[in-house]
Amino acid sequence: MTPTGAPEGHDSRPALRVRSYVLTGGRTRSATDLPFETLVKVTERGRLLGPRLTLERKEIVGRSTEPLSIAELSAHLKIPLGVARVIVGDMTAEGLLVASTPQHTGAGDRPDLSLLERVLDGLQAL
Repeated sequence: MTPTGAPEGHDSRPALRVRSYVLTGGRTRSATDLPFETLVKVTERGRLLGPRLTLERKEIVGRSTEPLSIAELSAHLKIPLGVARVIVGDMTAEGLLVASTPQHTGAGDRPDLSLLERVLDGLQAL
């Protein structure tokens, strides 16, 4: 047990209390449509503006000092993956984050199996 009485390893922060559509302005897509496996990292502009951002954006900036996938950010922030994609896409378009999409080596437009396994392993480690 932690000092707050929460089980060890349990995040005692309050759960998402704002509806997802409020976080995205009712949108389901961003100006920059990024796949869930996209790795993002905060830019210098993001670091400078970080303290003035909304709570979710501020947390994304704080967690993105090292490359992190959108799927991992979604899990850390406890928000739906689609919402994380919209917010991160907006932040990338605004120059707060830089995005890099891993190269796909699978058939056609689909990511290869090893990439999906790595993403799954990362999510399970959270």
